[in-house]
Amino acid sequence: MSERKVKIQSRVGLHARPAALFVQTAAKAPGEVTVAKHGGAPVNAKSILAVLGLDARHGEEIVIAAAGDGADALLDSLEALVSTPEPEGA
Repeated sequence: MSERKVKIQSRVGLHARPAALFVQTAAKAPGEVTVAKHGGAPVNAKSILAVLGLDARHGEEIVIAAAGDGADALLDSLEALVSTPEPEGA
């Protein structure tokens, strides 16, 4: 299993559009994908309720992990969704 620590930079954390895209991307993965607040228990990243339940905020660190073929590329995509700052006024 590959794992990555990511700092939330999107203005609304994992809520709204970033959360939906995060879950859609994770759902396409052939293997297991989890997400957790740093130091917390991992939850299934393929569930919007689980991801939103993290209630991650701007500046907080989360840990995403993926197993199987293409895990590193998948983690790159998920990291990009939450670590890219949103433009002002978005």
